[in-house]
Amino acid sequence: MPTPNKTRTATPGACRSVSSHHDLARLRAAITAFFFLDGFVFAGWVARIPAVKDQTGASEGALGLALLGVSAGGAATMMAAGRLCRRFGSHPTTVAAAALLAGSVALPPLTHSALALGLVLLVFGTGFGALNVAMNSAAVDLIAALRRPVMPGFHAAFSLGGMAGAGLGGLIAGHLSPTRHLSLLAVFGLLLTAVAGRTLISLPVPAPRGGTGPTPGSGQAADLASPPGVRRPGRARWLVAVFGLIALCTAYGEGAMADWAALHLRQDLGVSAGLAAAGYAVFALMMAVGRLSGTALLERLGQTRALVAGGATAAAGMLLGALAPTIWLALLGFAVTGLGLANLFPVAIARAGALTGPGGVAAASTLGYGGMLLGPPTIGFLADWYSLPVALTTVAALAAVAAVVAYGTRNAARTAGS
Repeated sequence: MPTPNKTRTATPGACRSVSSHHDLARLRAAITAFFFLDGFVFAGWVARIPAVKDQTGASEGALGLALLGVSAGGAATMMAAGRLCRRFGSHPTTVAAAALLAGSVALPPLTHSALALGLVLLVFGTGFGALNVAMNSAAVDLIAALRRPVMPGFHAAFSLGGMAGAGLGGLIAGHLSPTRHLSLLAVFGLLLTAVAGRTLISLPVPAPRGGTGPTPGSGQAADLASPPGVRRPGRARWLVAVFGLIALCTAYGEGAMADWAALHLRQDLGVSAGLAAAGYAVFALMMAVGRLSGTALLERLGQTRALVAGGATAAAGMLLGALAPTIWLALLGFAVTGLGLANLFPVAIARAGALTGPGGVAAASTLGYGGMLLGPPTIGFLADWYSLPVALTTVAALAAVAAVVAYGTRNAARTAGS
């Protein structure tokens, strides 16, 4: 490992490499805090979707189009966020995006029409998309320094944040208005951003183990972490697209659970608002469990087998969750779905970042969140034409597609160091 505080050429946002165990631990904690914040804020909004739907008087189809604002804002911002990471560094970009996400979560309950809701969700989605690219890029650089597949741990923090946000939302749904709840959530998010952001900005991009240190956001750490067999640009771009497709199938499922799980339980199974919020909480909990054990799983099975097993498990779980006649079977299905999807997205994004740096993270994330772009209106329209349970079975179909794609590209993935 390089000597602590080794100096290197000055670049925007950094003047030394992070190489001491203490600095790496502080950096890991700060990045973990932003992943938690992302999940907590997003789930807090998700828990209040039914109330905001009633407030705006939107139909399921109109609500699906309004929810499209989150995904549209995110997808439109991600490639720009990759360029911002290369220009200013992933650390400052992470802090700025987190502040935008936290501040804008207070806006949806102030709207009274589906159109207005969609517009403010564009702003919310912009912060969400930029934060996901920036913090994942920061995580990829840290992984290069640690030389361990720890990306699932960061995404576990996102899932734990989602579980906490959904659980808290369910508890206070009958006691606080959406306006007061999401305003308090915004204050908390901005405070956490200030605390974690101070640490993140004070520590530059870590040097990859055995390297001389990358420039911020350049992706050098990711390039050093990638195996020689994938250095050819054309092949690297092809593999990034493959991992992006897997991310798309996964994000479709995550977005569907976030946007429609509570409504499905409340509308189709007739449960209370508080119990309906438990649907996403159970899903997020099992995603967290899967991701907390994700590093050990990847080290034991390798990427390909982990991806195939996860996609197959999620497909089976979502069929049960969507079609179960009782709340308890539906919750079991959601739990199995969360366990199956847990490591698909982290592996896809980490691998894309290892291949081409922030550009790979941005490209795979854009493809991935294309799933969230397609998910809300697709499920909304299918629910109008058929039923919400039938619409939710598309999550199972795409999880199966992810497993098939991972298996079909196993030789290329193995060459890439799977």
